[in-house]
Amino acid sequence: MIILFLKTYNKSMKKNIAILKGDGIGPEVINEAIKVLNAISKKHNHEFVYTEALIGAAAIDAVGKPYPLETHNICLNSDAILFGAIGDPKYDNDPNAKIRPEQGLLEMRSKLGLYANIRPVKSYEALWESSPLKTHIIKDVDFVVVRELIGGIYFGSPRGRSEDGKIAFDNCSYSEEEILRITKRAFDFARNRKKKVTLLDKANVLATSRLWREVVAKYATTQPDIEIEYSFIDSAAMHIIQKPRAFDVILTENLFGDIISDEASVIGGSLGILPSASFGDKVALYEPIHGSYPQAAGKNIANPLAAILSAAMMLEYSFLMLDEAKAINDAVEKTLNNGFVTEDINNGKYSTNQVGDKVVEFLEED
Repeated sequence: MIILFLKTYNKSMKKNIAILKGDGIGPEVINEAIKVLNAISKKHNHEFVYTEALIGAAAIDAVGKPYPLETHNICLNSDAILFGAIGDPKYDNDPNAKIRPEQGLLEMRSKLGLYANIRPVKSYEALWESSPLKTHIIKDVDFVVVRELIGGIYFGSPRGRSEDGKIAFDNCSYSEEEILRITKRAFDFARNRKKKVTLLDKANVLATSRLWREVVAKYATTQPDIEIEYSFIDSAAMHIIQKPRAFDVILTENLFGDIISDEASVIGGSLGILPSASFGDKVALYEPIHGSYPQAAGKNIANPLAAILSAAMMLEYSFLMLDEAKAINDAVEKTLNNGFVTEDINNGKYSTNQVGDKVVEFLEED
């Protein structure tokens, strides 16, 4: 459960963290996040116990399943999950592969009930020139995408191909209950921000979107302190580039949320700095949104900051360690301000672990 009004606890704590490094650059960026967490634990006298588990292509290669039961049990018995990335070209490039790494991600989300995906989008002053958008457009942008994560077309049934293989179909379905629970999350976030929620849908075409609009509109009448507005997804995709400061909390379904949050990454200047969190009624999961980026795997060039910021979100939302989370966020901003960035930002010259080391250095200075 997300707790939005938090109390800072100064006493030492012991927390069990499931580590799912996954595929591609996942292991490299998660290693840097762990390095930062270790610095926090040493400085604040906490104890973080890490238990690694397999997921994705790494799990398929090892045990033949993308989300093994052992991994699921480790997740359930942890206080939070730190996840890297999933995906491998040998499966991406094989249209006939019956088992795919991404199936493990969907299965994990479904079994853990992770229905609420939170993706903050923030522009850092040090990266304004890195964005393809003009500075006056992205300056001071700060909004959150609240995406429904375990419904819609990604989980719909029936799905598949016709017998001759010439027709493919995917079903998109949503229930009132699924829509209402994510709507409540979005309104809770808005209440502690600028008190505005924008629903993105395609209600002029899709029946599921019309249900979304009905459920959200009904709930909005019980929350008079929150402004609600509605936007078609295609129009919003344009406005998020033209006037991103107009948004505060974006609420949307699974597919639209996946696409719109990746589009929003250009505001920050790189996918490599965007963290995310996924919540349900059990354990929460934290992950960078950049994916496995297999072309960079093993080269020590991947940007670890999204993974590090995901760890900061974990400290804030799951562990209530507000001071520690702020310290990481401040250290990341100092790292950016001092130009210690990987090649995805302004053709940066620093390696993955050099950037991680610099974040730790700034943490230790405070």
